[in-house]
Amino acid sequence: MNYAGRFNSFIFKGQNVYDAITAYKEMNGITHLEFNYPEHIAGYDLEELKDAIAPLKVNGLAVRWRKDFLHGDFTNPDENLRRRAIQMSKDACDVCRELGGSVITLWFENDGFDYPFEIDYEKDWEKLIEGLQEVADYAPDLKISIEYKPFEEREFALVDSAGMTLYLIKEVDRPNVGCTLDFCHMLMKHDNPSYGLALAASKGKLFGLHMNDGYGRKDSGLIFGSVNFALSAEFIYYLEKYNYDGVVFFDTFPVREESRGECQANVDAFELIKSKVDREGVEKISKVVSKHDGLSTNKLIQDMLR
Repeated sequence: MNYAGRFNSFIFKGQNVYDAITAYKEMNGITHLEFNYPEHIAGYDLEELKDAIAPLKVNGLAVRWRKDFLHGDFTNPDENLRRRAIQMSKDACDVCRELGGSVITLWFENDGFDYPFEIDYEKDWEKLIEGLQEVADYAPDLKISIEYKPFEEREFALVDSAGMTLYLIKEVDRPNVGCTLDFCHMLMKHDNPSYGLALAASKGKLFGLHMNDGYGRKDSGLIFGSVNFALSAEFIYYLEKYNYDGVVFFDTFPVREESRGECQANVDAFELIKSKVDREGVEKISKVVSKHDGLSTNKLIQDMLR
């Protein structure tokens, strides 16, 4: 597996991008880096960044629109701001390509609503589709990956579930548009993580992963596998069933934990749970799945815990 960690785990504690790069180089298992754009790029020289990153690789960039776009990103009612949001995505494509990355992750944090009668649902949905088509056509050599979250920053997100994300991908109708699945976001929506994974992967639209854990009430960002062992193991089984060969990005929030140790704990947890899945084997697990029997699945989970 290829693994990447979260820059803000370090930056929120007073360290800079170069500090984080150095830390990730010293960890066991980290192979890739993922930047937020523009916050992790602005003010840095790209050539110097590339020199600092080697021998690690860049997987991609996640666009962050933040405070100027509180009323919407691709659906902003101010057309000038909407154009800025789309242009920022295009600019991120250029930087991603320059750094050797291949994935642009788009979380539409401000595209949604808080009150009844606040937006025209059909009109905003069409604006979202048109914006995505424009970005996808601008960078056909890159993967444009949609990350859904059911709420936060808005009370209701326009793209709020695995099903809605796959519907949007179908509506956009571009070969380079797919999705990034965030484990915590799926728990928040009460989506079964592996259900969405299987549907996306079976259509060749699984472009990225944000791995973490939580209790489903909010975006907890806890260490992977620390709360939901069985769901985590099932998720890895489906990754292996569909031969996922992309990067596993750990989107976790070490508020009280030391950043480097917390990231390493994610890698170690993923590797441990993966070893238990591998010990049982995809073929054996698939036979259990085919039975549609809760007792057999419970026996499988108990075997993994031994």
